[in-house]
Amino acid sequence: MSQAGRTPGQEGRRAGRTQAVVLLYQHDLTDLPMEQLIANVERDRGRPIDEFTRALVDGVSVDTVSVDTLISSAADGWTADRLAPLERNILRVAVHELLDWPEVPAAVSINEAVELAKIYCGAEAPAFINGILGRIAREVRASEQNA
Repeated sequence: MSQAGRTPGQEGRRAGRTQAVVLLYQHDLTDLPMEQLIANVERDRGRPIDEFTRALVDGVSVDTVSVDTLISSAADGWTADRLAPLERNILRVAVHELLDWPEVPAAVSINEAVELAKIYCGAEAPAFINGILGRIAREVRASEQNA
């Protein structure tokens, strides 16, 4: 779909996913408290982060261990802690969506993660992320596969 054909909600969610990945990535690299990182973004932007971004960040932060366990089990010989921090956090956001946002189709969560990887990661990352998320989606969203 062209950019002109997107609804504001789609662009808002895409920006929210990007911001969530960036915040989680910064937290991974700096180990600064998430609240401090959010306050920095809000200060720099002059407005609060949106509710969708906040929900993604909070959801991943609360559930990191189980999300990372799913990623590790689907990553064929890799563990989440061995992945590049940016790829790991793209996966975390998408897996959180797959687990806790059933109203978002699995294909949308996966596509958004792959698009982020195309923009911000190396050439092999999009296919790697697609494969991991496809395995996880088949497990946690089996009902969508049968619809």
